[in-house]
Amino acid sequence: VRPPTSTSARKHKTHTSTGAKLDPAERPKIRWKGGEESSRTLAMAGEAGGGRPRDWLSMDETAAAFLSRSLSTRPPILLPPPLHRAPLRPGNVVEIAGPSGSGKSQLLLMSAVQCILPKEWEGVYFGGLGKAVMYIDLDCRFDVLRLAQILRKRIAACYGSVHPTNENFVTDGSKDKFHSFESTLFSDCMKRFLYVRCYNSSELVAALKSLKSQSEARSEVFGIGVYFLMLDSIGAFYWIDRALQPTRESKG
Repeated sequence: VRPPTSTSARKHKTHTSTGAKLDPAERPKIRWKGGEESSRTLAMAGEAGGGRPRDWLSMDETAAAFLSRSLSTRPPILLPPPLHRAPLRPGNVVEIAGPSGSGKSQLLLMSAVQCILPKEWEGVYFGGLGKAVMYIDLDCRFDVLRLAQILRKRIAACYGSVHPTNENFVTDGSKDKFHSFESTLFSDCMKRFLYVRCYNSSELVAALKSLKSQSEARSEVFGIGVYFLMLDSIGAFYWIDRALQPTRESKG
């Protein structure tokens, strides 16, 4: 690149000092990267919409309308009390804290039953979600008999509201019909309950990393993936992991 000659420098100085207007073709063009493409895109958007180039920037939906549309497409998860006070949505994390024996595990099992039960089955309304649940047991104290008891009681209560029992419950064949109904529904619900037991933090991390692949595999087989993840309890390995950490040397 050759430096400007003295003549061109004098001409530039003369134009600057006198304030003469430059010819539009000689004016310097200042544009950012993609400036022409952005202008061309705005023009095309305006032409496609039949209006001005920036009409697509005008507001066409209020915040209230957006929230109403979003909440209707992603309905909350309805759970038994006291979790019903704060409706959960996909991606939410809730910690249930309380002293030993306060019913934390019982609350999780009730929530699991609410999820694995269908909304309706052969004319009987259960109000469930019909979704799969993964229950990760870290305390190694999970009682499958208690889960089965809660599920069977819920089935019997909903069935009894539609088909009340009477003194002829045993003789007229209603008992056999109920047992067939309960057995079929119980097996269908338990297929949506996944149980994982972990004995240390490494196994927990491995289970969480494989959650997506397991959910996809289950979705291919049963047509439904993991919808609810439960950990009981999250602090089971805290003291074990802390004891395995190297002791910090005291600084003198």
